[in-house]
Amino acid sequence: MKKSPKLTLLTKHTLTLEAAKQIATVAEKFARKQGWNVVIAIVDDGGHLIYLTRMDGTQIGSIDVAQAKARTALAFKRPTKIWSEALKDGRMQILGLPGATPIEGGLPLVVKGEILGAIGVSGVTSEQDGEIAQAGVAVLG
Repeated sequence: MKKSPKLTLLTKHTLTLEAAKQIATVAEKFARKQGWNVVIAIVDDGGHLIYLTRMDGTQIGSIDVAQAKARTALAFKRPTKIWSEALKDGRMQILGLPGATPIEGGLPLVVKGEILGAIGVSGVTSEQDGEIAQAGVAVLG
C-alpha cells in the first residue's frame, strides 16, 4: 500500500464572538458620543454575520446595508470607501462588480496581515459611517 502524501495545512486566526462584540462596542461608543444612531455588523472571514447591533432609532434599511458593506470590505480586501471614490471619479464599471457595495462604512478586520472578517456601519452619512467603523477597527491595534 502506497503512503499518502503529507498534507500541508495552514494555521489561521479566527474572529471570536467576544472579539466581534468588543469591536462593535467601541464603534457604538464612538457613535453615541457623536449622537449618531447606526447599525454595526461584524462578519467572519467567510462573510457570515457574527454580531449585529442596531441602535435605537436607526432605520431598518441600515441592517442590510451594514452587512453588505462588511461583506464588500471582506470580499475585496479593502475599505468600501475605495469604491465610492472610484464612482466619484466617474468609474461607473464599479457598479458591475458582483457583491460590491460602493458606499463608505465597510472595513476589513486585519491582524498581522491576516483578514479575520470585516465591519460594516450604516445609519448616518457614509463618511460618518466610515469614522465609526474605523473606531471599531482601532481595537485591533
